[in-house]
Amino acid sequence: MLYICAIALCLNARIMLYNICMRNFKIYIVEDDPWYGELLKYHLSLNEDYEVLLFGTANELIENLHKKPDLITVDFNLPDMTGEELLLKVRSVNRNVPVLIISGQDDISVALSLLKKGASEYLMKDANTKDLLWHSVQRVFKTISLQEEVEELKVQLESKFDFEKTIIGKSTALKKSFALIEKAINSNINVSITGETGTGKEIVAKAIHYNSLRSKKPFIAVNMAAIPKELFESELFGYEKGAFTGAITNKKGKFEEANGGTIFLDEIAEADLNFQTKLLRVLQEREITRVGSNQTIKLDVRIIVATHKDLAEEVKSGRFREDLFFRLLGLPIELPPLNQRGNDILILAKHFADAYAIENKKKTIHIHPEAKEKLLKYNYPGNVRELKAIIDLACVMTDDSEIKVDDITFLSNSFKEQNLYTSIEKTLKDYNADIIGFYLKKYHFNVVEVAQKLDIGKSTIYNLINSGEIKKEG
Repeated sequence: MLYICAIALCLNARIMLYNICMRNFKIYIVEDDPWYGELLKYHLSLNEDYEVLLFGTANELIENLHKKPDLITVDFNLPDMTGEELLLKVRSVNRNVPVLIISGQDDISVALSLLKKGASEYLMKDANTKDLLWHSVQRVFKTISLQEEVEELKVQLESKFDFEKTIIGKSTALKKSFALIEKAINSNINVSITGETGTGKEIVAKAIHYNSLRSKKPFIAVNMAAIPKELFESELFGYEKGAFTGAITNKKGKFEEANGGTIFLDEIAEADLNFQTKLLRVLQEREITRVGSNQTIKLDVRIIVATHKDLAEEVKSGRFREDLFFRLLGLPIELPPLNQRGNDILILAKHFADAYAIENKKKTIHIHPEAKEKLLKYNYPGNVRELKAIIDLACVMTDDSEIKVDDITFLSNSFKEQNLYTSIEKTLKDYNADIIGFYLKKYHFNVVEVAQKLDIGKSTIYNLINSGEIKKEG
């Protein structure tokens, strides 16, 4: 349901990081010796990614600082001021731009003084200077690129969970979910998320965490259904060395890893009653004890749980503790299935088609009006995940830049029509007839097209039809 634009965001991140790596770096050289300055400029300009400008005086440089160079090289002895004076003036305007000092003075104390005042490097002016400068510039720009990548990834992380922009849809049902997510973000209450498989429960949990005051702390997701019941305690609470066979070191549990942040317990209904009792104590005492230890560890953790089951019904049936249910309930958020979101289906379908085109370097793929009608009539038992698979397949099947009604195959129906072949015992001959019959029905008994799709002879299909093994009416 609540589907983060994962494909589009990943593509945006790749493009932005590519642009960082490929952009030109602006280098300012300040050198009063015209010949030597031109030599350095020529040498650095051999790299096409470097835009190199040469200045003969410190004041010329200062007048051009507003153009924001990425790196400055400064001759220590300039006619209008010393390299140290210029360094301080540059730092007063831009505290972060790297400044390399080139000097004929072999004086360690001078070099140390300049480095303390903000110079990035101190190079001696000799026969090797141009090569040393080349390597220094490369080193500086590699550091800058890495820093910019980190900053860009931070932006991506923040935008990734700007849920009102990245969770796709405009339906009333979705707006109700937005309102509840907003309330969860602005409080520290536990949250319980319910909804069918494929509706995006973990995405909502991440949206809540990364927009809350805990966003700088860990978000730890745990799929309870994937952990053997006998390992619940050691996985979530951790263990001490020697606590059991195989415990060769101390290990933090998931709760301890999430300390200060949020722990997301997906499929919480899968926790057995024994572990539920221990989890209840953790919620009451706000502390855990590792397996094999007597020492308690205090916790400051927000808990978000999710399940596709009705926990209230699980309580009634005796499979879930009532006291734990009320401890975990907190703010309940129920995610509606895709079939209750109306026109969001078409909004999502367009997004997936656009993402497919970008990922596969194709022209924009449109959806024919009849295909849209077909999409709106389907029930989507697999929710948004299924819709994405349907659109991806339709993009593959279309012969042009428009998805037509025949390009859309509803996967759940296909499984039913094919009887999930492994679930029914038949002869290989019968299975062959079933498969060919399925494709004939799908492609409106176009024998030539089906023969091409299955890589079989047309005569094989005609023989099956004529023998009655495949009925023409489908």
